[in-house]
Amino acid sequence: MIKLNLIIKRLIDFFGSLIGSIIISPILILIAFSIKLTSKGPILFKQERIGEDGKTFKILKFRTMIVDAEKLGDGLSIKSKNDNRITRIGKLLRATSLDELPQLFNVILGQMSLVGPRPPVTYFPYDGYNNYPDWAKKRFTMKPGITGLTQVTVRNSVSWDQRIKVDNKYIDSFNVWFDIKLLFKTVSRIFKSENVYMDKSKSK
Repeated sequence: MIKLNLIIKRLIDFFGSLIGSIIISPILILIAFSIKLTSKGPILFKQERIGEDGKTFKILKFRTMIVDAEKLGDGLSIKSKNDNRITRIGKLLRATSLDELPQLFNVILGQMSLVGPRPPVTYFPYDGYNNYPDWAKKRFTMKPGITGLTQVTVRNSVSWDQRIKVDNKYIDSFNVWFDIKLLFKTVSRIFKSENVYMDKSKSK
């Protein structure tokens, strides 16, 4: 049954992302032009992330910050919408999660799924896949997602270890219908900006 669910999941991922990217192409083009006209730098932000089975891949996002933002200020951490590294259009994209839309192409390529645990950077919260504790590696047994149980519940309001526990709960509960429910919940939350930024006291 799990194998059948995974096959159906991949079919939904591929055709859903392909058709979805075609339907929203005017929005993608509008966002791309907005980024290019309002700040210097590339339209897309590419970053190494850890995916299924600990393999790395380059995730695609619309750029929401100034170039080389990770080398300035708080580095990887973004604690507030008032972070001066975030561009004007970037604030809107981050609040609505529209910056994640280019990941539809990651899904088409088979690197990601529409639903699953969010893929972490290679050096945080643990330095590389091999340094994750065994209980936390469970989250890498499925393809990472554009959205997931963590994104429609706690989002960034809790520590990474707590988010990983929610990711593991998703994997234990996985089935296609659960994915569909999470997709609908994601759509309903697009224009809600709560828990986008991490509380400093919960970053450890």
